[in-house]
Amino acid sequence: MEHMPPPAEELARLDRELAELDARRAQLLTRRAWLLAALRPPAPTAAPGWNPSAWGAPAAGSPGAPAQPWGYVPPKQPSAPRSAQNVLLTLGGLLLTIAAIAFTLVSWGSMGIGGRSAVLALVTAGALAAPAVLLRRGLTATAEALAALALVLTLLDAYAVHAVAAPDTDGLGFTAVVAGVLAALWTAYGLALGKLHLPLPAAVVLAQWPLLFGAWAAGAPALVVGWALLATAVLDGAIALWGKGTGTRVTACVGGSVMAFSALMVGLTLSVTASGPLGALAPGALLLTGAAAALAGAWRAPRGFARAGGVVAGLAVVAAVGGVPAAAVPEDWGVLAYLSAGLALTAVVRTGLPRNAVLGVLVASAAVVAGALAGALPGLAAVLLGPVTLLSDVWAGSPEGFRAALGSTLPWTGLAAAPVVLAVSAGLLGSAYRWWPSPARIAAPLIAREEPGPAGAAAYGAGSAGSAGAPGAGTPEAGGAAVPGTGGEPGAETAGTGGTPAPGASGAEAPGASGAEAPGASGAEAPGAPGAAAPGASGGPWYAGGRAGAPWYAGGAPAARRRPSGAALRGAAGAGAAVLGWGALLLAGAVLDVPYAVAVAGETVLVAGLLALAVRGAGSGRDGSAAVPVTALVVALAGAVSAGLLSLASEGASYAVFGALTALFAGASVRAGAGVERAVFAVAATVGGTVLTGFAGRSLELAPHEAAPLVLLVPALTVLFGARLRRNPVALPVELTGALGALVAVGLAVPDAPFLALVLALCGVLAAGAAVRPERRPVAGYLAAALFVLATWVRLAASEVSFPEAYTLPVTVPALVVGFLRRRKDPEASSWTAYGPGLAATLLPSLAVAWTDPDWQRPLLLGVAALAVTLLGARHRLQALLLLGGAVLALDGLHELAPYVVQVAGALPRWLPPALAGLLLLVVGATYEQRLRDARRLKDALGRMR
Repeated sequence: MEHMPPPAEELARLDRELAELDARRAQLLTRRAWLLAALRPPAPTAAPGWNPSAWGAPAAGSPGAPAQPWGYVPPKQPSAPRSAQNVLLTLGGLLLTIAAIAFTLVSWGSMGIGGRSAVLALVTAGALAAPAVLLRRGLTATAEALAALALVLTLLDAYAVHAVAAPDTDGLGFTAVVAGVLAALWTAYGLALGKLHLPLPAAVVLAQWPLLFGAWAAGAPALVVGWALLATAVLDGAIALWGKGTGTRVTACVGGSVMAFSALMVGLTLSVTASGPLGALAPGALLLTGAAAALAGAWRAPRGFARAGGVVAGLAVVAAVGGVPAAAVPEDWGVLAYLSAGLALTAVVRTGLPRNAVLGVLVASAAVVAGALAGALPGLAAVLLGPVTLLSDVWAGSPEGFRAALGSTLPWTGLAAAPVVLAVSAGLLGSAYRWWPSPARIAAPLIAREEPGPAGAAAYGAGSAGSAGAPGAGTPEAGGAAVPGTGGEPGAETAGTGGTPAPGASGAEAPGASGAEAPGASGAEAPGAPGAAAPGASGGPWYAGGRAGAPWYAGGAPAARRRPSGAALRGAAGAGAAVLGWGALLLAGAVLDVPYAVAVAGETVLVAGLLALAVRGAGSGRDGSAAVPVTALVVALAGAVSAGLLSLASEGASYAVFGALTALFAGASVRAGAGVERAVFAVAATVGGTVLTGFAGRSLELAPHEAAPLVLLVPALTVLFGARLRRNPVALPVELTGALGALVAVGLAVPDAPFLALVLALCGVLAAGAAVRPERRPVAGYLAAALFVLATWVRLAASEVSFPEAYTLPVTVPALVVGFLRRRKDPEASSWTAYGPGLAATLLPSLAVAWTDPDWQRPLLLGVAALAVTLLGARHRLQALLLLGGAVLALDGLHELAPYVVQVAGALPRWLPPALAGLLLLVVGATYEQRLRDARRLKDALGRMR
């Protein structure tokens, strides 16, 4: 019976055999290509010289070059001295040019300008005829050098003609005529001698000036000069599209860009400064003509230039169309006219323009909207940050209006249109968010991957199968597969955000394909082809959001992963609508200068609305649907800060606003689901409660240090709240916020030592209460002990006690007894827990007093006690005793030896301390490894202690 292997094993074996066949096939193809190259007759060697026609020839190893056998090393070819030849020819042509200029402008012997002109004409004729002879002999570089010389000579001939035949002619007019004649002459010359690369670009440069200089010479108005610039730009665009040679096209492109920019700037300036709508019509016609020329060039231009042309055309249309109504309204409201024109540009998606040009026009529309929104930023920043000035004079009294509370010097009358701009933008984004499938379906052809084609100029709306931008026509974004012939990646690439790859495809090229097109795969997607999406495998178009619950980055194809999903784009639109709508309402209040009470109430109501929006969408997931609630949460926090600062002008407003904010955030934390949003709400509510306790102290006319214990009410509540929640994720952020409030209370009590001791003791009580819970005990326990000890020291210092031992020893002895009993019951207990607080309670205050004690008895007794503690720690291997006793002993000894060290240091020569320091560094460096080993041993020994 024949053995049948499992399918997985058989598939692996088939893959290995196919890979071996591919490798063998590649070797045979390489050998065949080398044999064909060996049988091919050698190409004739080109004549030395500048030969740009050879540019672009495939280099060795490129797809267009014959392959070489394995191990083949190409022989070294003798390098032609082309670079040296070009340098010599350039220097020679430069010297001849200088000589010709000097000959023309400066007298040569007794020859006048007429004689010099005749000689110059003969030399020019010779220079123009010589390149034709040199090209027939293959001396291309020499011909280029003489052509450059001839170009300069023709310019000098024109100068000579002006000096001899028409000395009284206007210089600008003559220059315009000469530039046109020379441009035509050099165009004909360059076309006749096609191998020369200089004449045609030179003709393009000369063609830039006839119309401009002619209009200038005729004293034409600025509008006529703009038309002359635009006509020159159109000519340059035609040359850039249909001109001969790369140099000619590049020169025309640069010249056309400069001329078009100048023409559009002239039209924009005239449109903005027009005295009325009728005066803006003529500049608008210039701008519209420039836009039409840019779009006409986008039909045949490459992708980047087509998009740039779309941007220029869009901006020109906005300036032309928006300039007419802008001239009829007050200056402050003109931005609405331009904004309306910019928004109207979005209708271009319904036209048959090329896809890249449409993208450029949409970029121009977005730029106009962004510019209009940027104009509203100063006013919005003043509304948000202006209340900061109230911190210097809290509760000084309610101002008359909103602007008075802001304290800003902005010209609010000039920002009258800013709220309208924000509102219109917010409304459009909100509409896109509400009716998302419609705009997404319209924009789908624009966002689909572009197929390679002639100049990328295929209309994006073409519905042919496999064409660029046809949704569902083999594009990965549409849930299909990129197959050969459709412009996708070679091989069987499975794509789509919701599709499932066919078995065995794995999104990779099938073995044996070698990146080549399979027979019969002539650009059509064969049914059942590997990598093709099964019918219905794609969950829908790209803008449908992909699989339910999947994040935006979980697309199937690389191109889809690089592009946000429809859910993410919709979320961004909703988030933008929320931010802009909030800003519009805030800015409207400042522009209208509403009463102070209305402004405070309005900002608080806005915060409530944003919190409702954030709570409603909290926990939506990681995809784009979470953008709206997250943005609403961030904006609500910013609005709460602004409203709180604004309320500081009045005592009643402060209590009302912060009370309302605390209640709102507390309610939001209860309504929100478990997650980061709930913790943020709870933390904000805790901060609001802490501020309210501070307000209560100020209302009771308490000094800051007297109000400190009152501030501890909220930290006490957070401890109780944490005990109630225990391991809930919200408990830790709330308790940390309460700890920050306690730190604020400590800061308030610093000016008064007795109150500081009281506040520290109360904080120790709160920390001890938190330490009752096992999960907080490792941190809160040590913190409580440290706070109690610190409170004791501060209290002793405030009472000016000169013998702190009388107060610390009664605490130290029982603490050490308790620690000893703890160690007997639990030998593994840390010495820091058992003996650390008791020893620190006496040693550290005594050390602080000893450093200021002029007598010798206290330092001596302290040193003896510290030495005894250190020896006990070393004897019983107790880390706390060893380190505390050693540190106190070292500091006490340093205090006693410091005067003698100072005296010795003053008696030593000044060079000795640096020398000793250098010697010490040398010794340490020489024994560096030994010192590291000693340090590690010491660390290990201390680590083994309890």
